[in-house]
Amino acid sequence: MSKRDDDEAARTERARRIGLFRYMLIREAADPSLTGRQRGALVRKLAQQEHIDADGRPVRITRWTLDRWILEWRQGGFDALVPSPRQSQPRTPPEVVELAMALKKENPDRTAAQVGRILRAQLGWAPDERTLQRMFYRTGLVALKTAKPADAFGRFEADRPNELWVGDALHGPRIDGRKTYLFAFLDDHSRAVVGHRWGFAEDTVRLAAALRPALAARGVPQYILWDTSYVPRRPADRPAGSAVPDHGHQRVSHPHE
Repeated sequence: MSKRDDDEAARTERARRIGLFRYMLIREAADPSLTGRQRGALVRKLAQQEHIDADGRPVRITRWTLDRWILEWRQGGFDALVPSPRQSQPRTPPEVVELAMALKKENPDRTAAQVGRILRAQLGWAPDERTLQRMFYRTGLVALKTAKPADAFGRFEADRPNELWVGDALHGPRIDGRKTYLFAFLDDHSRAVVGHRWGFAEDTVRLAAALRPALAARGVPQYILWDTSYVPRRPADRPAGSAVPDHGHQRVSHPHE
């Protein structure tokens, strides 16, 4: 038997299951001995309940649909309740379609198989993978791409001690109405504070006072970087005896730049 024959047989079998589901649902309300009032009460009760359809999914059937099935059964018997095999293809409920599309939009890299697993975990049922793929192609969701994250720099760290010191000034508390400043230098590899100094002014004198003891105690590093926004850019203002190369005296936003 070919695959086409197998598919046709599966559709036929499913159509009969649908017809049986419809008949089992309406058989009591379709009893000819019932009055119109009794039948109406039964149909309204059925419409208010949740039922398990031919595919095992919980569904609700409207009153008008139940009335139509009862009429079809009276006119053509059980066969009238059986849809054609072509029409019996399972239809994905709108709420499942909406959830599947939302999951794909949330993460465009999700495959149909992954979306299906999430649907089964949340709803207890999911369309097959091929159905989801067709849905994503039809709605254009396959063209979605995950937004490229903005460039982010990882934490830079010097490879060894005394390769790079970084310095800056921090505004401190007021003492007797005067502003204070903390000048400090850190070794970028060990994060040790190699030198620091408190002062009442934000200038190169205090900067040098923080740097000189560090140079005397730990030696001259290969590079020193500090924010020069608070000091004049005159060569004479470089800390005396620092032996720091000129290119260390500049504004630096990132060590890699």
